[in-house]
Amino acid sequence: MNKGSTHFVHPSSFVDEPCSIGKGTKIWHFCHIMENCEIGENCNLGQNVVISPGCVIGNNVKIQNNVSIYTGVVLEDDVFCGPSAVFTNVINPRSHVPRRDQYKRTMVMRGATIGANATVVCGVTLGRYCFVGAGAVITRDVPDYGMVYGNPGRLRGWMCYCGSKLPLGSFADGVETAHCQACGRRYQKKGLTITQYA
Repeated sequence: MNKGSTHFVHPSSFVDEPCSIGKGTKIWHFCHIMENCEIGENCNLGQNVVISPGCVIGNNVKIQNNVSIYTGVVLEDDVFCGPSAVFTNVINPRSHVPRRDQYKRTMVMRGATIGANATVVCGVTLGRYCFVGAGAVITRDVPDYGMVYGNPGRLRGWMCYCGSKLPLGSFADGVETAHCQACGRRYQKKGLTITQYA
């Protein structure tokens, strides 16, 4: 921990003021946290992470090496961003045309996982506890607990809160429930909406 601080910032990193960084958060080598960011408690930012002005990051978020979180991106609690995952914030960028007033909001909801080298095009919402596979290109919203991979990313199945794949057969032939074989949680499915139940 830095002297007199409740969080750790590696000496090679820069934190612009003002910023809010929660207790127990660790910011490792060569990171840059820009002004007016809010970073929650017990987060871990790997090497070479950039957080742009005004970004909001929840508690217990893990951001692996070489990830840039651009203005307009919101990461809720318990989000995991794999190495070199990519976010954008402008739909049609041009170097010679200013578009700072056109930044799109991208929401990554609680517990979502984004795999290594995945690209999330701005303006989408990644649902709670969804799972984006490595290298996927996400161009549309992902439902809660949805498992998405490929280019473009397509819904391929469903993931449990614990990160285990839910058996696809449990949703077939009109059966609308699923049971996680790893942790025992149960789910009910209606259309593209999945909810956990006791």
